[in-house]
Amino acid sequence: MPTRLVNVVVDAADPPALARFWADLLGWRAEQADTGEVDVSAPPEDGWWMDLVFVPVRDPKRTKNRIHLDLSSLSPTDQDATVRRALGLGAVPVELGQGAVPWVVLADPEGNEFCVLEPRPEYADTGAIAAIVVDAIDPAAQATFWAAATSLRIVRDEPAFASLHAIDHHGPWLEFLRTEDPKITKNRVHLDVAAHPGEDQHQEVARLRSLGAKPANVGQGESPWVVLTDPEDNEFCVLTSR
Repeated sequence: MPTRLVNVVVDAADPPALARFWADLLGWRAEQADTGEVDVSAPPEDGWWMDLVFVPVRDPKRTKNRIHLDLSSLSPTDQDATVRRALGLGAVPVELGQGAVPWVVLADPEGNEFCVLEPRPEYADTGAIAAIVVDAIDPAAQATFWAAATSLRIVRDEPAFASLHAIDHHGPWLEFLRTEDPKITKNRVHLDVAAHPGEDQHQEVARLRSLGAKPANVGQGESPWVVLTDPEDNEFCVLTSR
C-alpha cells in the first residue's frame, strides 16, 4: 500500500512565533513538542488532515521557497479579510514578477511566500488551505512520483501544471507548477509521508527509491525517519508506520 502525506514541515528560526502566526491566520491550534518543534493542527471540520510542523533551524532563508501554500477564499470580501488579517499579524507583500493577478502574494514573518487566492470553484471545499504548490521542471513527472508517494490521484495534467487530489475530494490539492529555475539549496519547506498502519517503513523506502527517490543527508543523524529526495531533489521524510 502506498505511503500517505502526513505533514508539511517548515524550517524556522523561531518555531513558536512562526507557528503562532499561522495558527492565528488560519484559526487553528498550536502545540509545542518536546523536541522544540511546534505543530499547528486544523479543527476536524476544516478538512486538513495533516499538521503544519515548524522545526528549529539556524540557517537563514536565502532564496524563494520551492514549496508554498495557497490559501482559499469564498468571496472577494473573504479574500480581502484574509489578506488584512495576515498583514496585521506581520505578513508583508511580495513581488515575484506575478504582475496583475487576482491572487495576492505575501510572505510570513520569516519570509516564507504564500498566496491568498481569489474564489475558485475547485477550492470551494478545501478548508483554509487550498493547495500545497511545488515548483517543478517537469510537472507531469513529479505528479506521477508524488501520486505514488501520497496516495493522491492525478486530477489535472497540463503543460504548465499538474494537480493531485484525494479520491474523496477531501482536503487540499497538491500541485506542481512549471518553472525554469533550478533548485540551488535545501528546501525550507518539505513534505512528510508515512507508511500506513501495519506497513513496513523500510519496504516503503525501497519502493520510493525504485520510483526515483534518492537518499539524502541533511544532518538528521540517527533518527527514526528516513530522508529522501524526489526526482527533482526536493527533500522529504518517510516516517514510521502510523
